[in-house]
Amino acid sequence: MQVLLPPGWPRPKGYANGVTARGRMVFVAGTIGWDEHGQFHSDDMAIQARQALQNIVTVLTEGGAKPEHIVRMTWYVTSKREYLEKSREIGQAFKTHIGCFNAAMTAVEVSALIEDRAKVEIEVTAVIPD
Repeated sequence: MQVLLPPGWPRPKGYANGVTARGRMVFVAGTIGWDEHGQFHSDDMAIQARQALQNIVTVLTEGGAKPEHIVRMTWYVTSKREYLEKSREIGQAFKTHIGCFNAAMTAVEVSALIEDRAKVEIEVTAVIPD
């Protein structure tokens, strides 16, 4: 994997502008913050983000991938304000479960997610090197 940083651009904080990679791809569908039984344990966005990231790692493992193979993440959040207020806790959860900040990422505020209690949904693309 190679992080793409055009000359003269400032290094983004917490993500990469772009990534190039070669290998077997693993796609993880939008993942929310419920447990393996489909149960939410909190309505707190940071706690749901932590669970969603843990769920992503579980799916990656099933596909033979690791968190460091993630090249792209898209975050859908129901409240930009809450996401920013909880950014420190969400960042710590990210550091704990994913570890590296080299994925190309996008975060989008949406009016709702399909599951009523869900406050965050994250989809991932990973590339396992050849």
